[in-house]
Amino acid sequence: MANGDAALAAGGVEYGGRATPFLILSCVVACCGGFLFGYDLGISGGVTSMNSFLKRFFPMVYHQKQDSKVSNYCQFNSELLTLFTSSLYIAGLVATLVASSITRRYGRRASMLIGGTFFIAGSVFGGAAVNIPMLLLNRILLGIGLGFTNQAIPLYLSEMAPPQYRGAINNGFELCLSLGILCANILNYFVVKIKAGWGWRISLSMAVLPAVFLTMGAIFLPETPSFIIHRYGDTNKARVLLQKLRGTDSVQKELDDLVSASNHSRTIRYPFGNIFKRKTIFKRNYRPQLVIALLIPFFNQATGINVINFYAPIVFRTIGLKEGASLLSSVVTRLCATFANIIAMMVVDRFGRRKLFLVGGVQMILSQFTVGAILAAKFNDYEDMDNEYAYLVLITMCVFVAGFAWSWGPLTFLVPAEVCPLEIRSAGQSIVVAVVFLMAFVIGQSFLELLCSIKSVTFFIFGGWICLMTLFVYLFLPETKKLPMEQMEQVWRRHWFWKKIVGEEVEERQAESGKTTLVGL
Repeated sequence: MANGDAALAAGGVEYGGRATPFLILSCVVACCGGFLFGYDLGISGGVTSMNSFLKRFFPMVYHQKQDSKVSNYCQFNSELLTLFTSSLYIAGLVATLVASSITRRYGRRASMLIGGTFFIAGSVFGGAAVNIPMLLLNRILLGIGLGFTNQAIPLYLSEMAPPQYRGAINNGFELCLSLGILCANILNYFVVKIKAGWGWRISLSMAVLPAVFLTMGAIFLPETPSFIIHRYGDTNKARVLLQKLRGTDSVQKELDDLVSASNHSRTIRYPFGNIFKRKTIFKRNYRPQLVIALLIPFFNQATGINVINFYAPIVFRTIGLKEGASLLSSVVTRLCATFANIIAMMVVDRFGRRKLFLVGGVQMILSQFTVGAILAAKFNDYEDMDNEYAYLVLITMCVFVAGFAWSWGPLTFLVPAEVCPLEIRSAGQSIVVAVVFLMAFVIGQSFLELLCSIKSVTFFIFGGWICLMTLFVYLFLPETKKLPMEQMEQVWRRHWFWKKIVGEEVEERQAESGKTTLVGL
């Protein structure tokens, strides 16, 4: 089936159960890591547009803004300023590779605890910063925290959720991320009004509150049934937890699948090595999972979303909006994204992943090309854009972030976690987070230089990447909605392209084990 819709719920065995209050409370606590991620994204863009912050730490940028001879596209162009923003992602990239082994060996909760502790330390250094090294230490500590939490939380949510609600529950991470950005933008809007000029300290230090909540909450969180079986082999404890999570005593089928997946997983000592192998001792071919784990997060960043996340106030300042108006515009775009996140939670398990990917992709293509066209036609180097066109850019940006927020935003973390079997799941998630952070660093470090050098063409480049990634989804991404994670191999066997790579291995392994449970889709 060329469109990849083979993996509908009819193709798998349903477990039953519901989303219990215990499950929802556990996932809400875990999602605080997403809030922290979003808060750090939103805060950095806001404080770097504040004159008081620039005067103290980046005086060259402040003077460029006042110089009428400097092009509007180049006012914020500074390698040191972009290093402040993007250093967080290099630290996160390194941390997530370390977090993989900790998450696999000591559990998802352990990584959340470590990440929360680094968040607390980073927030303290940010609020107390008196020089550039302290600012960079703030970003590095926050990056380490992000590396651990972003590696563990999507796995935790996917493994805790019933298959029929997995998309909605996992999307809670993206919703909290969006709420974090929104709270950061609102806070930036108000603290910039503090005339004494120290409002940025409040912005940088307030991340300590959700960090403390996550760290304390993680102490009391239950581990996932998958990890309990994998690490301790305690099926009775896993059964009791499943019954509490699902609100039913009928959990034997799900428990059997978890035990089977764990038995496979225990023989894999080096997940990173196995995900790159063509064939393992189970005759498993992980090429599809590897491609998804690499390309989905790559394309996520190639949309240009982080231009909005941590440079939105700067972009709006660049096109002529004043300091307060640019921060308020960031609040407006984030409100649109948050509303779209809620829609995504409501429809992702009904309409599926592919449809959201495709609709969001088309929406973002049109938005990026429209912004590029407006800037090319109505914005020059040394004069502010007319207000009506500046607000048209704002409206188009709102359409863009909404498209991302109900498609590539939440699904980037959901889909790779779904398709990776237990034995490579932590490694696969680390690859996803590492690619996200690497690309976020590259784009964060290069965007202002690109904007200065090629101006409006920057947005056409992002639009071209979105065209390519939408084509990738249409051709190569199978549908995975409502299918239990332990039965996910079906999607590769029935996909028009991937079955050529993994189909023979799956059939051979099934013939050897006498299993005939895979249902035609």
